[in-house]
Amino acid sequence: MSRAPAQQDAPSGAGAIHRERDPLRAYPPSLTYLDLIRRNKRESVLLMFGMVLLAVLVGAAISATVHLSLASDPIGRNLDTGLTYFTDDLDRMERSLERGERRRESLGETLLPSVLLGAFVAMIFAALACAWSWYGGDKAILRMAGAHAIEKKDDPQLFNVVEELSIAAGLPMPRVYLIHSRALNAFATGRDPKHASVAITTGLRANLNRDELAGVMAHEIAHIRHFDVRFAMLMATLVGLIVFACDAFLRITFYSRHAGVGRAGGGRGGKGGGGAVIIMFVVALLLAVIAPLLATLMQMAISRRREYLADAGAVELTRYPEGLASALQKLTSCRETLKAGNRATEHLFIVNPSKKALKTKHRRNSLFSTHPPIQERVNRLLALTR
Repeated sequence: MSRAPAQQDAPSGAGAIHRERDPLRAYPPSLTYLDLIRRNKRESVLLMFGMVLLAVLVGAAISATVHLSLASDPIGRNLDTGLTYFTDDLDRMERSLERGERRRESLGETLLPSVLLGAFVAMIFAALACAWSWYGGDKAILRMAGAHAIEKKDDPQLFNVVEELSIAAGLPMPRVYLIHSRALNAFATGRDPKHASVAITTGLRANLNRDELAGVMAHEIAHIRHFDVRFAMLMATLVGLIVFACDAFLRITFYSRHAGVGRAGGGRGGKGGGGAVIIMFVVALLLAVIAPLLATLMQMAISRRREYLADAGAVELTRYPEGLASALQKLTSCRETLKAGNRATEHLFIVNPSKKALKTKHRRNSLFSTHPPIQERVNRLLALTR
């Protein structure tokens, strides 16, 4: 079958070619793909540890804030009641103040156990989320995408391409899925090569010739080979957990302040615990705002770098950079939104399926971008042919 030439829209001239080749020479010649896979695994472990630690910090901050709020609020109500109803009874007011002071003293003693409890609960939730993602995350993602498993008789060419690339990569044959959508996209998922799946939309499948199809499937199999699918699945779960916890805390804080709960000391006598409550609220609120942002930035930065590596891995398997380059250029013409694409899963796809990415024709390049600009990826691929 004759190979369709890729539409070349890259910088011309020796200087431009040199610039495009430079990123491809970022790794030393002695570095093999096995080295890159091992490094990916190490980075994944470190990043997952960092995400769990971030979740633990969020849990500890939220627990400390709730503890201080609940512990200081009864003091304020007790003092308010004493000042309002027992102004003529000095003995009862004195007893009320003494109880308030004892409560404040015990506050510091019980704060540390509360913080440790919050951290422990957050760690348990993070572990459960990772376990669920490990054993059932890929199935959930495929269901969310509306993917349906197909057999070889349903699409012999697609199966032959995936089988050939799996043999070239030295991997087991992944399960093959189709997504009935006119959108142009594809993704891979699974916890390891033995439990992996590749999926492609019917829209993209209908628009690709065999070389372009091989390029796209090679890109997805490269993600499986590099264990990117495991990392992406676990990161999506932990980022979602952190965002959910922080969002819930912010909503509870907003509600409690409007409902009069958690006042800083609760009245005239609240100067002992009120300062601690205010400080903890500020710390927790800052963490609740920064933590999801930091988690998302970590996820996006790693996703962009691994897209370049998967493109290079696809070229290693197909030995034909123009196939993937041509397929990527066709993806820029997509106008259909993939309903399954959302903030939790958009980093899994070969290109970002969001409306914003479609409107900009995948030219956007920012800290919050899940993928590098398509044209930059195409230029890097075409530089290999010169």
